[in-house]
Amino acid sequence: MTNSDYLLKAAIKKVTEKLNEILVEKIEEATHIAQDAPEILKKEFDSLKESIIEEASRMEKAENIQENDSSNTYPDSKIKKALNEIKSINNQIDLFNKTINKQIK
Repeated sequence: MTNSDYLLKAAIKKVTEKLNEILVEKIEEATHIAQDAPEILKKEFDSLKESIIEEASRMEKAENIQENDSSNTYPDSKIKKALNEIKSINNQIDLFNKTINKQIK
């Protein structure tokens, strides 16, 4: 075998070793990320759920204040319609919250 043959074989061997090393490293990184993903998603979902619950509670309190206000007369039908739509949305949010709570438990 000539020197150039050894040089070529050595180059191929070292390049292969380096590529295998990089591949193993990247696989380990991907595995680590995949293991952390469910926890990250759960934290984000919990945060979103809390935010939705807080907003629903705030909206419910605002609606209760409106209903209890004795000067709460709205002659304009557009305002009445908007309030009915808000109430419907609040009911849908409550239903959504209950559904989510059942799925989490």
